[in-house]
Amino acid sequence: MNKEKIDIVVLGAGISGIGAAVLAKIKGFTVFVSDNGSISDDDKAMLTQYDIPWEEGKHTESIILTAGEVIKSPGIPQKALIIQQLLAKGISIISEIEFAKRYTTAKMICITGSNGKTTTTSLIYYTLKNAGLNVGLAGNIGQSLAFQVATCNYDYYVVELSSFQLDDMYDFKADIAILLNITPDHLDRYNYQFQNYVDAKFRITRNQTADDIFIYWNDDPVITAELKKREIQAQQYPFALQNKNNEKAYLQDNQLIFNIPPTTFAMPHEEIALQGIHNLYNSMAAGLAASSINVKKETIRDSFRNFQGVAHRLEYVATVRGIRFINDSKATNVNSCWYALQSMKTPVVLILGGTDKGNDYTEIESLVEEKTHTLIFLGTDNSKLHAFFDKMGKKIIDVSSMKDAVKAAYENANKGETALLSPCCASFDLFKNYEDRGDQFKQCVRSL
Repeated sequence: MNKEKIDIVVLGAGISGIGAAVLAKIKGFTVFVSDNGSISDDDKAMLTQYDIPWEEGKHTESIILTAGEVIKSPGIPQKALIIQQLLAKGISIISEIEFAKRYTTAKMICITGSNGKTTTTSLIYYTLKNAGLNVGLAGNIGQSLAFQVATCNYDYYVVELSSFQLDDMYDFKADIAILLNITPDHLDRYNYQFQNYVDAKFRITRNQTADDIFIYWNDDPVITAELKKREIQAQQYPFALQNKNNEKAYLQDNQLIFNIPPTTFAMPHEEIALQGIHNLYNSMAAGLAASSINVKKETIRDSFRNFQGVAHRLEYVATVRGIRFINDSKATNVNSCWYALQSMKTPVVLILGGTDKGNDYTEIESLVEEKTHTLIFLGTDNSKLHAFFDKMGKKIIDVSSMKDAVKAAYENANKGETALLSPCCASFDLFKNYEDRGDQFKQCVRSL
């Protein structure tokens, strides 16, 4: 780099980092991309196309610490040395989402929660597309928001937000904020303090005004307790299983009711393509979001009947000699696994394990006791799983590859039973990510 001071340094050359760099370049900033790991050939080609300098395998402090502002990948923790150095120098650190919002007036429909984010985000996007709206899909799913702001011109964005992305957002405002649930997750990133994680999730309501909408699950004890401590400026649209506290969506006589005056409409629960109690909540949140921007009820009903779900979330793979194989690789925390087990109608052989994030398995203990007869531990270190589950007296098998996990599940499940991959853990010990883990599972099942 020839220039002494760089306007924008982007740390991390993943989807969000590349998008942020392209947007910064288009807006006339000098940009430098730095990734401590490797950058893919496709991403290098994209950076070259836009004449953006980059480095991989290191962070050159003499360049990075001159930045006017830094856009950080959500995967980089606060405790990373380069972040601590930037903070010590008082250099602004923001997320790609924060940066992108500066350059668009599109309406932002934002979804967070410990579980159900991807399904709800995808269902809202599908419904809005069906309504003929000019809408983009962004955040933790689809293309980066910044890249779309740089290259498209949407009127709406449906944005899935993780707590990591929310951490580095300050002036961003969601027009519609959705908080699905809060259960312990990523505690290793929050000093093992649950309240820190709760605070991160509630940042989705930051900067909202009385013109905005906040949709949340009113049966979640963490959310309801937290609301008593906070002053939420937005209009509140709670949803719950029963209409006890003026909920805007609820279940009554097996009808899913949406009540946003002057519009009230119902839909039979059995007509919704996504089944299971967790998907009922996801559908409530999605329906409220769509209704609040005046999507016709007929379009909402049609969308909910035809939506097919997302990959790696309770995804049916195949039935092999009477054994159903279900891919729930996206279950990277204990609460996700709880939802998966809760929806199972047959005895289960459960595959779990991976990188533990401070998990407390007590939440699934009774369901594991009730619904499973064999546990398969898939990971490089299964000691914490053994410490918790060995006492239950279930058959336990340790494996270190997906091929062996699927083989063990096949050999130990009986006809009419389910082999469920719902790991409770992150995937980084043996796999690139949860998608890689789920893809390998599907490939191994289809090879049986």
